[in-house]
Amino acid sequence: MRGLGGKRVLVTGGASGIGAATATRFLEEGAAVCVLDRSAEARERIGNELPGLSGILDANVADRDAVEAAFAEAVRLMGSVDILINNAGISIRHAFLDITAEEWRDVLAVNLTGMFNVAQTAARHMMEQSGGVILNTASTSGTHGYPYYADYNATKAGVIALTKSMALELAPTVRVNAISPGYCLTPMQRAEYTDEMLRQINNKIPLGRHAKPEEIAALFAFLASEDAAFASGHVYVMDGAETTGGLASQL
Repeated sequence: MRGLGGKRVLVTGGASGIGAATATRFLEEGAAVCVLDRSAEARERIGNELPGLSGILDANVADRDAVEAAFAEAVRLMGSVDILINNAGISIRHAFLDITAEEWRDVLAVNLTGMFNVAQTAARHMMEQSGGVILNTASTSGTHGYPYYADYNATKAGVIALTKSMALELAPTVRVNAISPGYCLTPMQRAEYTDEMLRQINNKIPLGRHAKPEEIAALFAFLASEDAAFASGHVYVMDGAETTGGLASQL
């Protein structure tokens, strides 16, 4: 992709799944990359897998003070942050009637408040610098809804609205977009679904499979690059045509 060499990139939730694949892709593009993740185990693993990282930062994105400290450390390590991949998120598979108040607060704290904490911190930095790119991880669940994920769905709808608002207010200095993956075979997804459940899902996706994290990472790289210099304020869906035809897709 044009213009990614030498860019300074921060990836939240960057130690596993889509985040790790995205960190890998930006390193391959010649960028400097810091990852932020709250899991000590995942941080240790990504450090072994990607020794070329500029930094591995510990923070829970729901904690504003921790986010600001980690972001300042990323700036210290890389000199600046040109591109934010705002990706950290959690999900809990549970029926709507079974969601506890604590679970609701936890999912919103990470997926929506955490997204805001990192985005605003990065945006303030970029507005003071020479600009930048912020890319948020949304989900097709934020537009279509899925059973057993009411709290997750609500947060991703919020991410989509947040993305559009940011793009309008931060233009023309900072470009802001979101990616809405459909089903992607990440460790988080694998932990919640049996083999039979995965097979049933694949059967309703026109392309017949889950996305690979590397495929989502490639879209992040494009949207961050100079090839996408006129792209801002939109949500880019990558779901194997699952949501394209609604019920018509489920043959």
